[in-house]
Amino acid sequence: MIVGWALLTALGVAALAAVLVGYLVALVRVLDRVGGQPTSYLARIRMGVRAIEVQTGHLPPHVERLNGGASALRHELRAVAAALAAAAGAVTGRR
Repeated sequence: MIVGWALLTALGVAALAAVLVGYLVALVRVLDRVGGQPTSYLARIRMGVRAIEVQTGHLPPHVERLNGGASALRHELRAVAAALAAAAGAVTGRR
């Protein structure tokens, strides 16, 4: 009786291992199709991201210059706003 249970347990373990191997093989096939070859989806995404990086690589110096100009403009506009507030106060008689 114990030998029968032992054989049945061994057969169950073997069946479980076979099912796990089958699922792992299927998973490896899917992952290989998604990202394992030069024509895979991940390879295409990587090439697209690299192309965007190359095409926008010249922008940082221009953006820094634009940021500097925008900061100077903000400073000047605040001065204009203060002058307009003072003028409005003078016209209305408030300070």
